[in-house]
Amino acid sequence: MSFWRVFSSTVAAFFGVQTEDNRQRDFQQSNSPLPFIFMGIALAIIMILSLIFIVNQVLA
Repeated sequence: MSFWRVFSSTVAAFFGVQTEDNRQRDFQQSNSPLPFIFMGIALAIIMILSLIFIVNQVLA
């Protein structure tokens, strides 16, 4: 699977708007859930760091 397909599917799932058809397609085409797991962890870290940055800017 391409990086962008994994990215878009993970972002959709991250925000709870992933369709059942897309989820089925992802797991039929992918041999392993690891790309989705790693992308989910990376997106969670980016979101946390972004929130920390925004809060620090507001409080400064």
